[in-house]
Amino acid sequence: MILKLSDMAPGTKGIIRSFENENLHLKLMEMGCIPGEFVTMGNNQSDPIRINISGYQLSLRLDEAQSVVVEVIT
Repeated sequence: MILKLSDMAPGTKGIIRSFENENLHLKLMEMGCIPGEFVTMGNNQSDPIRINISGYQLSLRLDEAQSVVVEVIT
């Protein structure tokens, strides 16, 4: 299943596949959001959201998370 990062439920795991906003692409990659990287949604759904990626927790604004396309893994 393909979702935007901002639409993932708490505890859901996925793999980053692409970005929809080219203006945020470099910024997100510098923060560790690289296509192919595993990501787990944190326990909160407010703004900002918290994700676990590359062994650390990262906070993203909802508008940033809406541009990240993730393939959910079960």
